[in-house]
Amino acid sequence: MKIADVQDQIDHELISKAQIDSKIAELAAQVSEDYRGRDLLLVAVLKGAVNTLVAFSQALSIPVQMDFMSLSSYGDGTVSSGTVTVRQDLSVDVRGRHILIVEDIVDSGRTLAWLADELKRRGAASVEVALLQKPSRREVDVDVKYSGYEIPDEFVVGFGLDYAERYRNLDSIAVLKPAVYQGA
Repeated sequence: MKIADVQDQIDHELISKAQIDSKIAELAAQVSEDYRGRDLLLVAVLKGAVNTLVAFSQALSIPVQMDFMSLSSYGDGTVSSGTVTVRQDLSVDVRGRHILIVEDIVDSGRTLAWLADELKRRGAASVEVALLQKPSRREVDVDVKYSGYEIPDEFVVGFGLDYAERYRNLDSIAVLKPAVYQGA
């Protein structure tokens, strides 16, 4: 879906499809070099990271395994509750594996910090993170080795990011008009 399809609901485009593709290619090249010859498991947090995982995995030049977790700290709201709930767990054992968490965005950092700690507790050999960042909202320090774009504290949708399970299929990242999520 293009911004033109929902222009009446979008305030402005923040990161274009071309910019997303360029950043993913850059990060994938670095990850491919860093993990060449190693057993890398990409872990995506459902549902938001699916778009990023697909594009990122296809840009890699090394074979990888992929798995998914479904975690929630937002419910139906727009602000993290601070409590992480596991809705769906991984299907593979992470002991001794090198893990790269492919996330859509880190807001408060609570969910991502919990996940990284949990994977380490399960015996992962290493855990690194690749994602977008919203540093102004950070409450918990998270080490992001492969950082995408830093974005301002605005309500963004697209490329996996949603509001009420909508807009994930937008091919760029855009700022949603407040009237849409404030019920006007």
